[in-house]
Amino acid sequence: MTRFRIVLLILLLAVVIYTVPVVMAFGLAPLLPNFFSEIYAMTWQGQFNTDFMGFLVLSALWTAWRNGFSGPGLGLGLIAFFAGIPFLTTYLLILSYQEDGDIQRILLGVNKR
Repeated sequence: MTRFRIVLLILLLAVVIYTVPVVMAFGLAPLLPNFFSEIYAMTWQGQFNTDFMGFLVLSALWTAWRNGFSGPGLGLGLIAFFAGIPFLTTYLLILSYQEDGDIQRILLGVNKR
């Protein structure tokens, strides 16, 4: 579990360290138009964006499902979709401690048998 937590922290730090100067230089306004314009243009960047959006959808669905599609679970799923790795790594780190490192409880949440 320690190695998993280290990987989560590395991913979180890498994305945050990369994101801060980008947001400072360009702001958030061009994010969605640029993201979807590449998809519409059928470029390689658009292919990557489509693939990445699939991961965001899966992350959001898993988060909502793990919480029984409850109100809070749907809210967390929405955050997962828009916040990406910063949300997912933080969420998994918190769960790793709340669930005492039990990977089944981390992954299954309210669906554990």
